[in-house]
Amino acid sequence: MTENLFSLFKTSGFFYLTPGMLVMWLIGFILIYLAIAKDYEPMLLLPIGFGIILANLPLAALMAPHEGLLWRFYHYGIQWEVIPPLIFLGLGALTDFGPMLANPKLIFLGAGAQGGVYLTFFAAYATGFFNLNEAATLGIIGGADGPTTIFLASKLAPHMLGTTAVAAYSYMALVPIIQPPIMRLMTTRKERTIRMSKGRKVSRLEKLLFPIVSAILIILLIPASAPLIAMFMIGNLFREAKVVERLTHAAQNELLNIVTIFLGLPVGATMTAENFLQPKVIFIFFLGLFAFMVSTATGIILAKLMNLFSKDKINPLLGAAGVSAVPMAARVVHKVGAEADKKNYLLMYAMGPNVAGVIGTVIAAGVFLTLLGS
Repeated sequence: MTENLFSLFKTSGFFYLTPGMLVMWLIGFILIYLAIAKDYEPMLLLPIGFGIILANLPLAALMAPHEGLLWRFYHYGIQWEVIPPLIFLGLGALTDFGPMLANPKLIFLGAGAQGGVYLTFFAAYATGFFNLNEAATLGIIGGADGPTTIFLASKLAPHMLGTTAVAAYSYMALVPIIQPPIMRLMTTRKERTIRMSKGRKVSRLEKLLFPIVSAILIILLIPASAPLIAMFMIGNLFREAKVVERLTHAAQNELLNIVTIFLGLPVGATMTAENFLQPKVIFIFFLGLFAFMVSTATGIILAKLMNLFSKDKINPLLGAAGVSAVPMAARVVHKVGAEADKKNYLLMYAMGPNVAGVIGTVIAAGVFLTLLGS
């Protein structure tokens, strides 16, 4: 009887549980807690957290090559470049480029904030712990753009996909905590009270032409960025055309919600104990934070440099909105500016570099793919 019970026990997953798996359960529960109790990027951290738990259930084989359910989501959805571009389709349909077009010079702030991406790439490679592909995957975290991070990681360093995705979305959720101290440290109160001049009115024709012209120019310049840029711009064209409301609504809501589910679960499922419980993971989170902080700082520095050569001054806080965390970074800029001057309304101006930062991060990912991709 005892032998039969033991034989039955050996067929269950309990017999194969390891301490590492239990640690990963704890990490999964922490992400679920942060998503539910703290509202930290719940749309992604909740399915990622649950995916981590599922991937560390022995004998479930959910990530078994060719057979596992979550492996199929990962292989056909992420490795085949389906889900991240579809996320960008929805984001494009949600994005208003009006504030950026009204003040074109703010585009440079979106580019300036990519400094953290490139500096972290060199810093990560210099540590000796990461090869060029891994360093590029780490650097892109500085863009604070989760789908782009996932897209690049799946191409250059699939074994780091879950870890870098969690790092990227964690720091995106912590924008209101990470950015304000840097913004206050790098600007004076007088600079924070600078009021932006009113931007010009953007015509409907400009809004219609922008996604078309941008897609052509960016893809010609950096062909590797095509999957993300193409879907981002067609989504925006849906929005601005005003004649395909059903497509716009579907891209903004049903489609975006569905692909978010199919993105989060397999990303979490890549975080097995074997992949995650390594000393290198500590460097990933540290360098990811470094990338995000440097991106914030370089955006502010560029804004201050532009003010040296311009009569029409830019509030340097806008440089911090150049990271791609839309619209959270723009809201943080507005909040910090309002602390210095309650009547200074920066939100709409901050949306300019904010959406420019999305394009800048995609371009950075395209550059890395062009140089390092096989």
